[in-house]
Parts: sequence; C-alpha cells; structure tokens
Amino acid sequence: MKSSHESALHYPLDDTLPGLAETIEVAPGIKWIRMSLPFALDHINLWLLRDRQVDMHGEIREGWTIVDCCVNRSEARQQWEQIFATQLEGLPVLRIIVTHMHPDHIGLAGWLSRHWDAPLWISATDYNVARVAMKDQDGFGGESGADFYSLHGQRNEEFLQHVRTRSSYYSSLVAPIPDTYHRIMDGFDIDICGRNWQCIAGYGHAPEHMALFCPDLNLLISGDMVLPRISANVSVHSSEPEANPLQLFLTSLQRYFALPMDTYVLPSHGKPFTGLHQRIQQLLDHHQEHLNGIMEAAQTQSLSAADILPILFKRQLDTHQMTFAMGEALAHLHYLWFSKQLERRVDQKGVLRFQLPAMTQ
Repeated sequence: MKSSHESALHYPLDDTLPGLAETIEVAPGIKWIRMSLPFALDHINLWLLRDRQVDMHGEIREGWTIVDCCVNRSEARQQWEQIFATQLEGLPVLRIIVTHMHPDHIGLAGWLSRHWDAPLWISATDYNVARVAMKDQDGFGGESGADFYSLHGQRNEEFLQHVRTRSSYYSSLVAPIPDTYHRIMDGFDIDICGRNWQCIAGYGHAPEHMALFCPDLNLLISGDMVLPRISANVSVHSSEPEANPLQLFLTSLQRYFALPMDTYVLPSHGKPFTGLHQRIQQLLDHHQEHLNGIMEAAQTQSLSAADILPILFKRQLDTHQMTFAMGEALAHLHYLWFSKQLERRVDQKGVLRFQLPAMTQ
C-alpha cells in the first residue's frame, strides 16, 4: 500500500525494474541499470546515455556515457561485464560522469575509466575529497570519530568501539580513483549526443553534488538530491564539526522548483517518477517537522544529538546506521543553533547540549 507521499507522485513504469545485468530504456537513448548494494539501502540506479563525440583527430566516435558506477565489489564488476557484452550494442564507453563522491556512486569509476580508457567527469570538490578519503586510514572513524560521537552524547561502548576499529572503510568500497579528471561545475553545459545537459550543484548531502537536467527531454538525473521515498542523509562529520549541512541541503532543494512541474526524475534510489515539485515540498516539510519536534522537546530539557535520535528515527538502528543517524541529528541541531533558535554548551559530563536561549526560558 502506497503512503500518502507516494500517492502524490506518479511512476510511469509502475513496478517494472531492470533485471540482473539488463537495462530498461526510460527515454530515447537513456537506459536504466539497477545494481544491488550490501547496505540497508540495497540498490542504486545507474544510467547509460547514448553518446557521440569528436576526438582530437576530428573523427566522430559513437558510444555511451555512464552516469554513476556502484561500489567496488566483485558482484558489481561482474554485472558491468555482462552489460558490456549485451547492452552496449557493440559500442564503447566514452565517458564516466559521477554525481558525487559517495562509494555507491564513485566506487567503480576508476575501474571503468581504466577498462575503457574513458575520462572521469566530476566536480572538483568531490574529486579531491574522494582522493583524501582514499588515504584516510581511520575510515571516517578511529579515535577522533569516537571522541566526536561521545561529545554528542553517544556513550554506548559497543558503538564507540565499532567506530574506533573502523579502518579504511572508504577505500574498501572504492577502486583507485583516476589521477586526472574533467571538472564539472554549477551551470556547466554538457553535450551528450547533441543534447544539452545542464549541471545543477547541490550541497549538504555531498561536498558538491551534480545533478543533470536535459531540457530537450524534460528529464532530471537527480542523483541523491531528490529521491522519491527517502531523504538523502545530511550529516555533520568529525572532520567539519561545526558545519551547517541542513541549511545547505534545504537551500539546494529549492532550486529545483525552477524546473518544470512535469519533469521526469531519474533518482539514484527508488523508481523514476514525475511530481518533482510535490516531492521537493514533501522533503522540505519532512525536515521542518523534525525541526519542530526538536524545538518542542527543547521546551523542557537540553538536548544532545543522541537524545533526539528517537525524534528523527522511529526504527531500530544498527551500529552502521547509527553513524549516519548521529550525523543527521547533529545537522538538525546545528540548523537551529546557526539560526539562533538554540544555544549550546558542554555539561558536567562532557556532553555538548543544545537548549533554548536563556532569555526565552
């Protein structure tokens, strides 16, 4: 049974999904690939775009552009090999575009680039953050990560030990990244087989996420910025402990109101849909409801990030999900702190708590 949120959207393909190592054409020259992920979010959508390019010798090359790549695991590489054999119509891959640097999107970009001698196109920020992350032996954890979560009220020793021992997590999911890349930026136009694709930067979920909009097809490859059933994770991380990513994310979302209401959205997770403006409003309302719930709880007590997890998440969280949940909780608290609706201080137990400004209590 569909939720009221889903009922406001339309899924042109209904429940049809691509089979293993198969594709579905969702628009002229655009094929949908769906690969499995070893996480609670168990799949990612990838896209093949028919392309034509002129090489440095002036010769026309026919082929494909890939948008996003899946994580670096043997199952995904095998699936790509089958796709090469059956879905490319005997043509090569000419270019790999990555929407952002998260492992499910960039994981096999280097492998694909080397396989086809095809360049990687990505934002400069995400390319360079990915390069740094590949060398991070703590894997976004270690003692600094454990200290960060402890500061924000998560004192569960099993969880903290998981964070301390989490090493080389990013590089375990991402193949070596190409040494060179082609930079894409907000407002940049990419010619793909004679069609213009406009780059739209988004912030808050990733450092410099790039969605792609084609006016000729009225079609948006939204990456993780606009998803039909869930909201992308928006987190504060130990490497940037005073960030305000939720403000960045909500501001970025509102930019999509400028696209036509009937835009066909190809998301990274979930099914292709129409109802872009409705979904943007749902996401804005979703986060506002969370902010309202936090402010209501703050009327009677000071709050750490760990304290507000039940407000944001109604399901049981495993250890892996807890890292995302803590980051998201802190993102909401920081939004209220930056807007001066809450203030913060460290309590006697060394936990950073957020509370109403003294003059309002």
